[in-house]
Amino acid sequence: MDFLISGDETARATLLLAHGSGAPMDTDWMNTLSKGLVDRGVRVVRFEFGYMAARRTGGPKRPPPDVTLLCDEYRAAITALESAGPLFIGGKSMGGRVASMIAESVRDHVSGVVCLGYPFHPQGKPEKLRTAHLADLKVPTLIAQGTRDPFGTNEEVAGYTLSDAITIHWLEDGDHDLKPRKTVTGKTLDDHLSETCNAISDWIGKQLG
Repeated sequence: MDFLISGDETARATLLLAHGSGAPMDTDWMNTLSKGLVDRGVRVVRFEFGYMAARRTGGPKRPPPDVTLLCDEYRAAITALESAGPLFIGGKSMGGRVASMIAESVRDHVSGVVCLGYPFHPQGKPEKLRTAHLADLKVPTLIAQGTRDPFGTNEEVAGYTLSDAITIHWLEDGDHDLKPRKTVTGKTLDDHLSETCNAISDWIGKQLG
């Protein structure tokens, strides 16, 4: 398994991140977020699920496989990663969802979960919730979510049953990429990614005591 590592092992913590369903680990979005976290003392390690990694060698653009397989791949990434300090896991959209699904099974190895734009339901299908495991989650979890995310707005999420272990950091007017409308908020995506990095850094600090 190939890792993309930003920062070094002297950092106060390592955050292992997986990508979303349709984009690789080295998008501008992921690069910006990773740099922001490294600047705040968090080592970031990224990896790709097999179906996405295969695209780099000319493989077909297939959709993600069954989530059970993705969970197994994420656990394998945790096993393969050498981390000198506290380890947090997470990812963007689907990657964060998978991390939250395996969190209880790897709780002896990780200090928390970070989800970036959690897909609470498929877009346009609010009745198909992906929240059952979130009700009983005991591993500390941070979700950074845009208030107008089509996969779970703040109004929708307010009605869900979520564990007390979950903290949600809302980004005003953010979409699924956390991007706000500048005409509405006066802010840009970079502003929201910086705010997200601050929120993650502060939250990790609290988990580390």
